Amino acid sequence: MFVERAVSGGEPVSQERRDAAQTDKRILGHVVRCDGARATISAFADGEDGSAGGQWAVGKMISINLGSSRTVGLVYAIAKADLAWNAEGLNPIEVSVELVGEVRDGFEPGAKPFFDRGITIYPHIGAVAHRIRSRDLEAVYDLAGRPSVAIGTLSQDEAIAARIAVDDTLTRHFAVVGTTGVGKSTAVSLLLRKAIAARPDLRVLILDPHNEFASSLKDQCVKIDASTLDLPFWMFRLEEFAEVLFRGREAPPEEVDILRDLIPVVKHLYRTGNGVAYVRRGADTMTADTPVPYRIADLVKQIDDRMGLLESKAERPALKSLKLRIESAVADPRYRFMFNSRLIEDTIHETVGNIFRVPHHGRPVTCFEMAGLPSEVVNSVCSVLARLAFDLALWSEGRLRLLLLCEEAHRYMPADPRLGFAPTRHALSRIAKEGRKYGCYLGVVTQRPGELDPTILSQCSTFFAMRLSNEQDQAIIRSAIADSSASSLAFLSSMGQREAIAFGEGVATTMRLKFEKLDRSLIPGTAKHSMEAPSGDGEVDLVGIVEKLRNVPKPQPAMNFSEMADATRQPGDPDYRQPAAPRPPHDDDFDTRYGLKPMTFGLKPLND
Repeated sequence: MFVERAVSGGEPVSQERRDAAQTDKRILGHVVRCDGARATISAFADGEDGSAGGQWAVGKMISINLGSSRTVGLVYAIAKADLAWNAEGLNPIEVSVELVGEVRDGFEPGAKPFFDRGITIYPHIGAVAHRIRSRDLEAVYDLAGRPSVAIGTLSQDEAIAARIAVDDTLTRHFAVVGTTGVGKSTAVSLLLRKAIAARPDLRVLILDPHNEFASSLKDQCVKIDASTLDLPFWMFRLEEFAEVLFRGREAPPEEVDILRDLIPVVKHLYRTGNGVAYVRRGADTMTADTPVPYRIADLVKQIDDRMGLLESKAERPALKSLKLRIESAVADPRYRFMFNSRLIEDTIHETVGNIFRVPHHGRPVTCFEMAGLPSEVVNSVCSVLARLAFDLALWSEGRLRLLLLCEEAHRYMPADPRLGFAPTRHALSRIAKEGRKYGCYLGVVTQRPGELDPTILSQCSTFFAMRLSNEQDQAIIRSAIADSSASSLAFLSSMGQREAIAFGEGVATTMRLKFEKLDRSLIPGTAKHSMEAPSGDGEVDLVGIVEKLRNVPKPQPAMNFSEMADATRQPGDPDYRQPAAPRPPHDDDFDTRYGLKPMTFGLKPLND
């Protein structure tokens, strides 16, 4: 089955092999049909021993030898014309391949072959198709010297590492899509570890709605949750603050207008500290969106003062309603991360430094766990963080590199513009469209790409598509991949665990790969799910559960006047004394209960 072709003016040369040690066993078939993008190969399903072998398999690369070059094709369909299997003789089959590009040998002896996505010489009828060489397969996925990291192995040949260009993957944004349970979070954790190892100056903020990444990155991250987050209310813009006050419902325009008028006033009062009325002046003009501290007490007082004005009679209902909303939000223990008393001071540098790891002290990743946050404030908080990430990268003039990773991204950026929170969508869109110029990058992770804003998805230049079963989701991914690699996505609904199809700027060409296997302790969510389950006869700590639901500290016992005085003294004071052990109260002992003697006002009891 050795094939030769006469070259004009010379001796016959082999179409198939370059060295004498190569056998003809690699020859699998011949081209019988070809158009501009696909070719059909006539071959036999049987091996040399007459048994059906795995020499033809959907998803594998093959090579078509053309003498000066080798055309690379991807097998996407196999068929037998009569749909019958002959156990006695050979079984001819038709193999459909998609033409991916061509491999050429280097110009110097011993040079590595190189791959070109374009097709300059199309296969002719009768051209020999054979198994692709390992050197050619490496050339297909070679990144031409770009800085790269290995994230796994090729599905076709596990001896060849699957590598991605780390800079192009990060700076041009990336997306990881796949249905639940296929190893999406594990792949993201692996990508983050590889990216941080390659780029130690990178900072990462993960919006984690399931509280699962901190355990997998515990040696490189800090965890921020509802109990440790400090995000002052005065850092919220007016739309974001209104989203919190009105609990996600549409805000009445008249109440928003009142906030727009009064917030600049109280910001000026706090800044000047002299209680003088607010006056607008050129460069000193402040708006409700200016991130300047102010006191909620001043805002409530301004509302009260405005209600007392005679000309404010018509807007008094709106003023009363707004005052009640503010007082309710401040008193809600779930909003303690915004309205804590220590957050009134100008602590923006501490807040930003802690969230975005400046300096990072060896832990460049922040896992923002949102499971404990009230659902009505999640959108506002995400909007603030996304906006701060962009502004921080912008004003650092490129010295700070930030990656904002959005897990379950369809929650913040839904395809339906009527859903979601407009400021959050705008902040993330700004990063997607302009962030790469300033060093702010976006990572999108979702199991429903069909429900994600197409504007955001279109800005992602590298995709890692894992198993997807929904037709709409598959259609979205097909629209993002180049036409010459569309057949690769035929496997989206049947890929195995940890398998993905990578395409875009971060890889040389569309690549089917298998991610590295991580240690179980590094898989997101493993620590949470692997806790020993309580035995069936164990009791549930209902009291502890209720305390967590209330999220309110237990009340402290009341102090009498002498105990309160002692509490104000410090150990170094001359009149400091060790507090006495509390005595049990007695209903008949007035002095014991209150530390006071009864006041008689000079009157004697009637029975004297």
